[in-house]
Amino acid sequence: MKTKVNLQGLDCPNCARALESEINKLHGVENAKLEFVKSTLTFESENPQEVLQRIVALTAKLEPNAKISQFSEKASKRFNKRLLLDCIFLALGIAVGLTIFFVKMPSWAFWTLYALAALLLGYKTYYKALMLLIRGVVNENLLITISVIGATFVSQHLEGLMVIALYSVGKIFEGLAVERSRKSIEKLVKLQPDFAVLLKEDGTEEKVLPQDVALSSVIVVKAGQKVALDGVVLEGRCMIDMQSLTGESVPVQVCEGQEILSGAIVLDGVLKIQTTSTFSNSTISKILNLVENATENKSKTETFISKITRWYTLGIVTLALLVWGIVWGVTGQLDLAIYRGLIFLVISCPCAFAISVPLSYFSGLGNASKHGVLIKGSNFLDVCTHLGTVAFDKTGTLTTGQFEIERITSLDNEKTEEDILHLCALGEQNSVHPLAKAITAAYEKPLEKVKDAKEIAGSGVEFIFEKKKYFVGRKSQNLQNTCVELFEEDVKIGEIALRDTIKTSSLAACENLSSLGIKTVLLSGDNTAVAQEVADKLKMNEAFGQLLPAEKYAWIEKYKSKKNVIAYVGDGINDAPSLALADVGISMGINGSPASIEASDIVLVDDNPSKIVLAIKIAKHTRKIVLQNIIFSAVTKVVFLALGTAGITGMLAAVFADVGVTLVAILNALRALKYNPNKIRHKNCKIQTCEIETCADATCKSKVSENGNCKSKVCEEANCKDKNEP
Repeated sequence: MKTKVNLQGLDCPNCARALESEINKLHGVENAKLEFVKSTLTFESENPQEVLQRIVALTAKLEPNAKISQFSEKASKRFNKRLLLDCIFLALGIAVGLTIFFVKMPSWAFWTLYALAALLLGYKTYYKALMLLIRGVVNENLLITISVIGATFVSQHLEGLMVIALYSVGKIFEGLAVERSRKSIEKLVKLQPDFAVLLKEDGTEEKVLPQDVALSSVIVVKAGQKVALDGVVLEGRCMIDMQSLTGESVPVQVCEGQEILSGAIVLDGVLKIQTTSTFSNSTISKILNLVENATENKSKTETFISKITRWYTLGIVTLALLVWGIVWGVTGQLDLAIYRGLIFLVISCPCAFAISVPLSYFSGLGNASKHGVLIKGSNFLDVCTHLGTVAFDKTGTLTTGQFEIERITSLDNEKTEEDILHLCALGEQNSVHPLAKAITAAYEKPLEKVKDAKEIAGSGVEFIFEKKKYFVGRKSQNLQNTCVELFEEDVKIGEIALRDTIKTSSLAACENLSSLGIKTVLLSGDNTAVAQEVADKLKMNEAFGQLLPAEKYAWIEKYKSKKNVIAYVGDGINDAPSLALADVGISMGINGSPASIEASDIVLVDDNPSKIVLAIKIAKHTRKIVLQNIIFSAVTKVVFLALGTAGITGMLAAVFADVGVTLVAILNALRALKYNPNKIRHKNCKIQTCEIETCADATCKSKVSENGNCKSKVCEEANCKDKNEP
């Protein structure tokens, strides 16, 4: 018997996978699957109620904060009460903590309120540390608990509360990020067609659910409706919007005999389609499944603090007990042994790691946000330092998605290129088609009214001008989607080729990535020739065209590895699976779809791809600061541990080794917030105060002298010649 329940309270995919593995080991459990994104657990068992009790007991031991409840579709939609409760306790804990430090009170009141503040701020952390310690597991929960206890022993009460407060804030933000990821999946589900119009044998139409449409049935799709299932066009000719599938803004023409994918939107006309897939196997359903699977499989790089806490805490506690035992055995003085053991524990208290390392990451994240780069987690800063390949979508990412005329061809000796543009603009003046808008915008003169203008579904516009019949649109099937033909009395007299304009910052992005040794690849839904042309202009390493979302996903899955960390940059709903699968997903903030923004790990607020390099610079600088804090704290503590164990230094030095190191590490961590990635020291400049400011403004001037100091502004524009070294 198959059973499904809600499992809420998990904050990381790794925890979910570990819990799923342990549940599958339970007696009587078969095929248990924990879907982290949906917060659900499904399993098969002959005695589901009995087995569920075992699962609840196991979950309580492994993940004390996780809760299992009866399955409900509304569970993921209702407001997260647990998160709200955490925020309330955090606010109360901070309020109580501030009170005891700013209000004079008796000793008993101080200790009572101090204990209350510490419990409010970290009761879950202490409980989980205890439960996991009983099972022999030592992790960051125990580290934080010891940090609070150690700070309390040396009367550094404020420091103790700071540790648990910062950790609790981090956990709340982590929980919010998980909830946003889950909500993004709900938004994607809304993109599925709500209904399909089924054509019965008697010729009548019936509106049904897409899930109820059998294979090889005939459905009818009218203008403005979504295609519910994959199929072949039996009757009709029209233009369809494939942007949700390929990301390309150019509508595509379909006619009888051609395949059509679910998720496409019919712009004009009516289509009769014979289905070639069921709803569960349709293209739009596969996209949703890809996003969910990619979220589960995304590699989450551990931050440094997580890496060092696994063995650090256990090792330090063990060594402290060892020191206590050795001193007692050698001197026979229990009080001295306890004092030496306490010194050892206080010196080794990991406050410097617990505070400065996450603070370094928070500072790096804050710095990036100031420059218009929103990074959704400190782990993605780490991943950015290892990038080997950056794969780009084309339309809306490297290009603007707006068209301009590339070439006008006149096939009539009596008509100039201006005449061809004029006639095409006359026919397109009332159209909302992107190509039509580009043509009418290019003809800057007033347009006359035409007679008998008639739109031919999926083809173009027919009209009368100066007693002659004209047609503007597409009749030839072998032309690119960005080419418009002009006919006079059924004789072709000209054509206009258009192109999507490349963003001015795209070349700088690709060149700067290459200079960092990072490979650039174009993955486009447009035809291969156009994709290669854009890649050549941007000096990219490789280009692949005519790719559907599943094919982009497969490419990333194939080349993604520990040795080749991949970032994917996109802006559309079709990019969501690839954004979720890549080690780092980067989306556009202005023109990016809500689904792509939610599925991504980094958002470029102003849609400027050159800021990817800025994010990498901030990530590397932050990582350097984190390493500095870890090395400095570790070396200092090792030295004082040796001195304290030998009895050379006392408790005062222990406090300095703990609090002093922590303060220095915190000050160093704040440097990540002040770092300016746009300013670098120029190696070839003899003036020590020389700074280079990179900018993306084509009008910037180089070699600007200020008070005799060289300050060269280097422009990143492709056509800028002001790139000389000072």
